[in-house]
Amino acid sequence: MKHRILLLFAILLSLAVKAQNFKYAFVTDTHVGSPTGEEDLNRTVADINRLNDIDFVIITGDITEMGTNNELKLAKDILSKLNKPYHIIPGNHDTGWSESGGVNFIKEFGADKFIFDHNGYRFIACASGPYVRMSDGHIPRDATVWLDSVLKTTPKSMPIIFANHYPLDNSLDNWYEATDRLKKYNIQYAICGHGHNNHPFNFEGIEATMGRSNLRAKDSIGGYNIVSMTKDTVFFQVKKPTQEILAVWRKIALKTFKADQKKYDRPVFALNTKYPATKEVWSYHSNANVVNTPTYASNNVIFGNSLGLVEALNKVTGKKVWTFKTKGAIYSSPVAVNGTVILGSGDGNIYALNAKTGKEIWHKATANSVLGSPVVNGQQVYIGGSDNTFRALDVKTGKEIWAFTAVEGTIVGKPLIYQGKIIFGSWGRHLYALDINTGNLLWKWNNGQANRMFSPAMVTPIAYQGIVYIAAPDRYLTAIDAKNGSTLWRNKEATVRESIGQSADSTLIYGKTMQDEIVAYKAQAQDPGILWRCNVGFGYEHVPSMLIEKDGKVFFGTKNGVIYAIDPQQQSTVWAHKIDNSMINTVNVIDGKNILTSTMDGKVVWLKTN
Repeated sequence: MKHRILLLFAILLSLAVKAQNFKYAFVTDTHVGSPTGEEDLNRTVADINRLNDIDFVIITGDITEMGTNNELKLAKDILSKLNKPYHIIPGNHDTGWSESGGVNFIKEFGADKFIFDHNGYRFIACASGPYVRMSDGHIPRDATVWLDSVLKTTPKSMPIIFANHYPLDNSLDNWYEATDRLKKYNIQYAICGHGHNNHPFNFEGIEATMGRSNLRAKDSIGGYNIVSMTKDTVFFQVKKPTQEILAVWRKIALKTFKADQKKYDRPVFALNTKYPATKEVWSYHSNANVVNTPTYASNNVIFGNSLGLVEALNKVTGKKVWTFKTKGAIYSSPVAVNGTVILGSGDGNIYALNAKTGKEIWHKATANSVLGSPVVNGQQVYIGGSDNTFRALDVKTGKEIWAFTAVEGTIVGKPLIYQGKIIFGSWGRHLYALDINTGNLLWKWNNGQANRMFSPAMVTPIAYQGIVYIAAPDRYLTAIDAKNGSTLWRNKEATVRESIGQSADSTLIYGKTMQDEIVAYKAQAQDPGILWRCNVGFGYEHVPSMLIEKDGKVFFGTKNGVIYAIDPQQQSTVWAHKIDNSMINTVNVIDGKNILTSTMDGKVVWLKTN
């Protein structure tokens, strides 16, 4: 009898061990839309289908090259051929240049994050940005809110495997949002992509593995990883389509996770003690990213978030007054006119809302997402969308007055009204100038770059004395003749990238460089060279937030959550204030003492200084 019990126990134990043994395919950085992305992914899908011992597939971002609707559809068509379940998240290439602001990724694949249990393990994955802007990697605010809810229902002893596109290090501006949470649970290891190479990592005690890109690169064939889970170890091996699996290159022991007691780097807010006169009157944290500049109307602060929610806060208290739900992410900075707030949504509509109550006044449906920001001139509002169209609408009714339908690429910026023209850029390489009354094309300009990533899309053009100034991602400050679109001069001395501004008297052009400095140029028809440099010390910088001058100070934000005010006469810092550790959108300067601002992580703050 005793032997029978022992035998039964041994059988049950062997079954339990066997149940823990499984394999999955780990695919990342497929970049469909790049020269070999489609073919390489088709080969990988066919190869996985031939493997009988794979339980499922995990795909960790950069599914497409530019996040276009066509690329996403093509990727979905290819992945639909898999004969095994797959779980997928987006990467920065799917979100940073997305014509839908991430909406179509969710439409195609059902979600931008996932959770599932397999053989006693819980697999959790979050999306990664940035979203429709250049910035550091970012785990979306709604994903961290979701992660809290997921972990709350996860037993402390349950083994977790975490997937993300970026490594869990400071290439994500909020890496600690994930590591601090995961270290409280039984995290076994993390997987990621982004670097295109197989690489072992350890993130604050969390073992991790970066997988190779599925692209062939300089090889003749692409590849992916086979991950083998056993009772006490996980093994990683490269598999190239039609070839034998390669030797194990990475193994991690599976055991109960115990967080160490080391202190790790976290964002430091000591800067705020240096300038105590600048204070947060109130701070509000939305449940999703805010990647637009709030407006102020009818005593309400109004903005949209990446879950499609328009929120209005009381100007004095920061308390929520009303909300309005759209069906797509909002990256459009709202404009207020005569008690009406107008903005675009990723659901393909342009909305006009009552600024006091949030009630819809009208909406205008379009054929694609509307990520661009509107401007108003008299009784007309002007806004561009992802349907290759720039529109003029009646402010009161939303009736279309004219539409220019020959835009190449997605419009995500804010237009400039100047000398009877409406001027705007797109991710289709060009800057356009239309007749403001008719919508007819007057001229279009490009910087000669064939690569869409150098498009003049995110900078707001500025102008003075017949000259339009922009700074595209090619790092040139460019002066363009407003009459005919011809190039007057281009200056690359300071590596100004997308972030420029204008003095109150319009005679100076300001630029934010990619390392520490604010620079100034005289606004003139000949290349003036740099007039002055101010070393602010903000470090490496690349976010497209404009510089705003008001009441003798120039205000701007950075990628690491700091707002600066500098004196352009003295070329010195007046004050600085750190809000969080993510990108500051272009600030809304109410006056020299009151600044309204928002961050990519969803913080909306009213700052006041003496």
